[in-house]
Amino acid sequence: MKMSLAQRVLLTWLFTLLFLIILVLKLDQTLGWNWFLVFIPLWIFDTVLLVMLVVRLAGRCKAGYDRHSSNVRRKVWYLCAMLLKLGFLLALCARLERYTAMKLSWVLIPLWILLLGVLGDVGYSTFSGRAE
Repeated sequence: MKMSLAQRVLLTWLFTLLFLIILVLKLDQTLGWNWFLVFIPLWIFDTVLLVMLVVRLAGRCKAGYDRHSSNVRRKVWYLCAMLLKLGFLLALCARLERYTAMKLSWVLIPLWILLLGVLGDVGYSTFSGRAE
């Protein structure tokens, strides 16, 4: 299941556009949908990405692959980042639907962890190339 860069970009734009249209209709009170339904394009997009990531990671577990390479570590980081994003979206939807009385600061914790991880990843990839 290999997608070209153009297909990935098109898929990303399509799901983002669909989500934004549904979000505007919900905020304009044209749609009376549940917040979990508003986020369906993001759930589908994240599911596709997670399946592709798990398949690639499972392919690396076969004999003959270097399991300690930086490529595997990067894919594990992507998996953790996707799970943090899904945790944030679930907590946000639960808060918006008033299923929980969680404070907004608690809802944002997975997003903050994700952003700190992205900052660390960008810093590591930027400065690790200069050490040579």
